[in-house]
Amino acid sequence: MFELWGALTILIVCPLLGAIPLIAWITYAITGKNLAKLGTGNISVSAAFYHGGKLVGILAVLSEAFKGIAAVLIARAFFGEGSTWELIAMIALVLGRYSLAKGAGTTNVVWGFLVHDPLVAGFIGLLAAIGFTVLQSKKLVKFGVLLLLPIFEIVLHAEDFPRVVAAIGLAGLLGWIYTRIPDDLKLPVQGAKSESKPMLEFLGGDIKLFSLNEDLDESIVGHKAAALSQIKRWGYPVPKGWILTPNDDVDAVIDFFQPSELSPLVVRSSAIGEDSESASAAGQYLTILNVTSEQGLKEAIAQVIASYDHPTAVQYRRDRGLPDQSMSVLVQQQVQSVYSGVAFSRDPITQQGDAIVIEALPGSASQVVSGRITPEQYRAFVVETENFSSVQLEGTGRVPQAIIKQVAFLARRLEKRYYGVPQDIEWSYDGQTLWVLQARPITTLLPIWTRKIAAEVIPGVIHPLTWSVNRPLTCGVWGEIFTIGLGDRVLGLDFAETATLHYSRAYFNASLLGEIFLRMGLPPESLEFLTRGDSLSKPPLLATLRSIPGLLRLVQREMDLEQDFKRDYREKFVPVLSQLAHESITDLEASLIWRRIELILDVLRLGTYYSIFAPISAAVRQKIFRIKEGQIDHSVAPEVAVLRALSTLAQTAKQILPEFEPEKVFEQLDQTPEGKNLLYDFNELLQDYGYLSEVGTDISVVTWKENPQYVQQLFVQLMQGNDPQPDGVDPINQVFSGKRKRGSVQRRVDLKGRVTEVYSRLLAELRWSFIALEQMWLKSGWLTQAGDIFFLEFEEIGSLIANPDLEIGTQLQKLVQKRRSQFVQDSEITQIPLLVYGHTPPHPLPPSPLYSDQVLHGIPASHGQAEGKVKVLRNLQTIPEIDKDTILVVPYTDSAWAPFLVRAGGLIAEAGGRLSHGAIVAREYRIPAIMDVRGATWLLQDGQRVRIDGSRGIVELSNDLRPE
Repeated sequence: MFELWGALTILIVCPLLGAIPLIAWITYAITGKNLAKLGTGNISVSAAFYHGGKLVGILAVLSEAFKGIAAVLIARAFFGEGSTWELIAMIALVLGRYSLAKGAGTTNVVWGFLVHDPLVAGFIGLLAAIGFTVLQSKKLVKFGVLLLLPIFEIVLHAEDFPRVVAAIGLAGLLGWIYTRIPDDLKLPVQGAKSESKPMLEFLGGDIKLFSLNEDLDESIVGHKAAALSQIKRWGYPVPKGWILTPNDDVDAVIDFFQPSELSPLVVRSSAIGEDSESASAAGQYLTILNVTSEQGLKEAIAQVIASYDHPTAVQYRRDRGLPDQSMSVLVQQQVQSVYSGVAFSRDPITQQGDAIVIEALPGSASQVVSGRITPEQYRAFVVETENFSSVQLEGTGRVPQAIIKQVAFLARRLEKRYYGVPQDIEWSYDGQTLWVLQARPITTLLPIWTRKIAAEVIPGVIHPLTWSVNRPLTCGVWGEIFTIGLGDRVLGLDFAETATLHYSRAYFNASLLGEIFLRMGLPPESLEFLTRGDSLSKPPLLATLRSIPGLLRLVQREMDLEQDFKRDYREKFVPVLSQLAHESITDLEASLIWRRIELILDVLRLGTYYSIFAPISAAVRQKIFRIKEGQIDHSVAPEVAVLRALSTLAQTAKQILPEFEPEKVFEQLDQTPEGKNLLYDFNELLQDYGYLSEVGTDISVVTWKENPQYVQQLFVQLMQGNDPQPDGVDPINQVFSGKRKRGSVQRRVDLKGRVTEVYSRLLAELRWSFIALEQMWLKSGWLTQAGDIFFLEFEEIGSLIANPDLEIGTQLQKLVQKRRSQFVQDSEITQIPLLVYGHTPPHPLPPSPLYSDQVLHGIPASHGQAEGKVKVLRNLQTIPEIDKDTILVVPYTDSAWAPFLVRAGGLIAEAGGRLSHGAIVAREYRIPAIMDVRGATWLLQDGQRVRIDGSRGIVELSNDLRPE
């Protein structure tokens, strides 16, 4: 038991010991400097010497030596001298040091190993000192020591296998860390404290210049050089290059480059802030080509540096509120270009669509960006799926199409690498290789707004009142969730910017969400993974480790979710819903109705929290435990429950009326006692589910309670069909799934269904309260027609109730009319872009038909194949006849749409993923379904015959499948 406590102590205390930022505290206490915001951002002994001077450096060494010695002594206290646990303690210490305190832990290990094995430590130290003095190569010596350490352990302790493994692990961990963090000894010596310069000059060894082969810090070398180094490390061809920082001595390194006629160089600017998301600085600084002599190189470097202070460049920075910082210089081998040009991964003019715009010419890329020669222009559309990749081109010219297609693939893949941020790419082709010369964000296309998730959360055209209620609720709850995960790193984020309206439709801020998720140590596409079941890229390890405390807080919230909901359901939701149900709105004055609205909103804030967190929780658990959709029962979800209940009633009605006229079903049922009983049950069902509507999250949309017409239509259609009841959970999948894992997921899915019911009921009560206000104002003349109140905003309504003004009628009607006109105008825009770039997007263009050989692609959402006639259904105002020969094409599938999908042979949706309402119902009833088919309601026409494959996400439009 004593040894068990020892192991736990080492594994818990040592990482925490390593995480204590003693160096940062010492430096700040003596100099007032924050190491995390200086140089490389490392909190290391080298950084302490560099930025704090000799005294700070010595104290830093002592503090880290103390940590290393303490870790070994802790292990020794439990396991005795020389045990394997001493090495494990150092590993744990280094992990804490790297993940949380932003350092490598070299000093910790040196002193810890000196206590652990003084003989080996002394001998390795002697060899390292001799090697560095002779070779003057810090890199060789550093990795040589890491190789010697396990070798000595193997030679001296070959019989102790765990000790050998631990030594190899410690050396491997340090080697891995060295490749992951920038080296503080690479900082320019001129910028160091004067008393530290001699030591740093000696220890700097063979590193004279930053290279594009390294992991560069943009705050030191500028955005352009840092971006090119990143692209090069991703594996894309980038010409060799080196960076001169402002403190580098040009004369001391000029011999290194050796420019000549056969090996010309290009000298380029790489200013801090240039080519960043905040400013491109395109054309503000110099680039000098064909440098062929040392003298020419010195002059070119001087000219590029001087261009930073050119009046136009200074004015550019002032116009954009950018601070004056510094200019680094990038020197690269010049590509002998056969064809060159620029590529925009998204069209910067139309600001929408999927076209890649490419400009190209034979010769140097400088001709294209100079603006003096008109280049050839091409538009490319890249289609990439799991099965194939292709490029469609528009435009012809002297540049071979094969090269233009290569450029198109390059542009799209670099955009993906930069998390979907549109890129402006300069490229060159030398006859063999397609080179990347530059890549920067297209600043005019930021931020990026996405409809991918918003189209499901709050679809359709949105009224001002709906948005003024939904936006604060949604943004506020997301802000709360992100604050839990980020802690103090939430500073600088404006959660009010999480969502906005374009074309009266909701869009989420993909740029902001991506930044938030990256700060949390998660991939930027995490929201789509959590809500839509999309694939997820590998998260950045270091950021994830730093975010562990916040992520643990979120995990704790998730674990407590069901218990918290049960408590709030009992103490808050049920009392409020009961009070609302027994209160007659028509008997209330305007001020009391407003108090009722405020009560609903107060509880609705809590409901919004659960409505966001519960689906995320269910999705995460399903992914973690790998539970297939066929193993999950969605019967608690309102859209599934009402469908099952309605199907049961329809089967009973068929027994009562073996022969019936569809238009007179309800009259015929009313003529028999059994029919009257069934109609009573039908009306009870309408009462139970009357809170549902075509768009559950939009309070401006009529509920079933107010207009039961399409529920009645569905009931008749179910009577006309012979569809069997759904089986719910696939029994085969259920048998072979782990009961505990499946139960964990099933409980979250059930919770999600209960949350949906509560949330939808509250929204319906909110709608009915606003309708009651509208009735009063129609009588008073403030409003003129039904629905006017939804063109006012929440705060405006509150102000009118608090300060009623009888003279306000004319002004109010003008405001409503103006907004109604804009709403109607936006409603007529049928093709809404999936992504919108910038704050003022232009009028949307028709979507690009991204298909090859008449094949459309989307997200496979429900297995199976089907062939039939297309029926485009844009809303639920009129429900057409639907049968198994019907392939429904819809813009989205809210919960209220789901019951109307079961009669179809297949489903195609423009928005949504595997976790959307329509996908759930489709799987429940074994109907093939494909989601996220861009432009489907525009590309497909009523009567057109198509084949769909819900397993592969493919819609086939072969030549013999024409509209009838």
